[in-house]
Amino acid sequence: MSTAKLDTRRIVIEGTAVPVRGDDIDTDRIIPARYLRTVTFTGLGAHAFEDDRAELAKAGKQHPLDVPAYAGARVLIANKNFGCGSSREHAPQALMRWGQGIQAIIAESFAEIFNGNCFSLGIPCVRVDEATCQALMAAVEKDPSLLVRIHLDRSVLEAGTLQVNFEMPSGVRQRFLEGSWDSTAELMANLPEIQATAARLPYVNGFVA
Repeated sequence: MSTAKLDTRRIVIEGTAVPVRGDDIDTDRIIPARYLRTVTFTGLGAHAFEDDRAELAKAGKQHPLDVPAYAGARVLIANKNFGCGSSREHAPQALMRWGQGIQAIIAESFAEIFNGNCFSLGIPCVRVDEATCQALMAAVEKDPSLLVRIHLDRSVLEAGTLQVNFEMPSGVRQRFLEGSWDSTAELMANLPEIQATAARLPYVNGFVA
């Protein structure tokens, strides 16, 4: 299938960031299980990290998502094994709908299924080593207005004076660059060809509009 009609490429992602410290942050913490009953994902962003935020508020503290300086963040920075636990698509859906919308996640490592769910939504998950992650978090905590740039074409991450290479599987990175990460858009861009093919198949004929 050709992707010539698609305009869904992700080449450079830029924005301020919100650091969420801690290893093994699972999907139940990202979006509590009680929200899995929703029919649509609309409104999930308001409930991202809801239980963690409430627990910290009771202790007189603020979760990073409640800190006004991070309100416009488009990049989330995490530590090891981010997104572990159950394979709920609601977790990246909630992050994508929080605030201005998380457009990319930087971490030391990701749970495989969470990474795949993010890819399906067009959210790149880029990996950096522990020292880089700690330096990046510290820089953002010191200056929440710091712009973070993720150059998918060059596998380079920039934030102030920090410039490092990040890791991402080459095939995944290429699909972001081509725009072929969006399977639905790819199908819709080639709908006439799909309909023509379906019309020739006896077991599909009559079921395709």
